[in-house]
Amino acid sequence: MTTFHGTTILAVRKAGKVALGGDGQVTVGDTVVKAKATKVRTLKGGKVLAGFAGAVADALNLYERFEEKLDRYPGNLPRASVELAKDWRSDRVLRRLEALLVVADPDHAFLLSGAGELIEPDDGIVAAGAGGSYAVAAARALLPDPTLSARDIVERAMAIAAEICIYTNHNSTIVELG
Repeated sequence: MTTFHGTTILAVRKAGKVALGGDGQVTVGDTVVKAKATKVRTLKGGKVLAGFAGAVADALNLYERFEEKLDRYPGNLPRASVELAKDWRSDRVLRRLEALLVVADPDHAFLLSGAGELIEPDDGIVAAGAGGSYAVAAARALLPDPTLSARDIVERAMAIAAEICIYTNHNSTIVELG
């Protein structure tokens, strides 16, 4: 799977809630060109969260196509995700898009890619981007703490990833449901 530099996206599901965070750093090569980008959003009137790693124009195209799938399969995030992954993998134009999507609701979280990946983690934690593995490791360590909410875990894990990954900064945007 392709690793996109210049971002960290993290989703955590816990206790019927889900939080999704994205850092604000955008890089071109080895240069930071923006520090406060927003890479996460709510979709379908606040029922689904989505975040991207990769090229912005490609991600916006994917958001639009994903919302069409959500319209076609209302309330069914797994089916909408499967249908987008199938289209993304089989369509010649979509296959060239350089992005990864993380989508989540209180019941499911998925990582989607144009290479055909559609991954739902066992523990409700999923990430994408250069700092994704650091954020996942931190979130998994924090998940058992009963005093931490999904949002708290995302905030702390994103801060840890920003301390380790040079392509991740501390300007995180976090959205949540539930």
